Amino acid sequence: MADPKKPTEAELGILRVLWARGPSTVRDVAETMGRGGAYTTILKLMQIMTEKGLIIRDDALRAHVYAAAYSEDHTQRQLVRDLLDRLFDGSAAQLVMQALAARPASEDELHAIRRMVAGASSKKRLEG
Repeated sequence: MADPKKPTEAELGILRVLWARGPSTVRDVAETMGRGGAYTTILKLMQIMTEKGLIIRDDALRAHVYAAAYSEDHTQRQLVRDLLDRLFDGSAAQLVMQALAARPASEDELHAIRRMVAGASSKKRLEG
């Protein structure tokens, strides 16, 4: 299946619930989001998301169960690739520098970034 269209902010909220809970009914999603009274709005969004290929629907049971079509990691990478191409001309360094300038990273995050950079450098040396 080809990559889905980019999710809107509201669709990302629904995807976050599905990634955390796993396959869920519309009612489960609405209640988890604290929007139990907005059942029909959530239902309509999830129908649109199904058409866009962002989620899949299992209608084998009386209450349809929805699941994310793609993992959280896959979706994040897709959105970051799009951001890299559109805003940073493909420069990962510019993206990282702007991200760190916008919101300082914790020591744990900086350590993880250093490990990733070291791993990428090692991989480049092995490939080259």
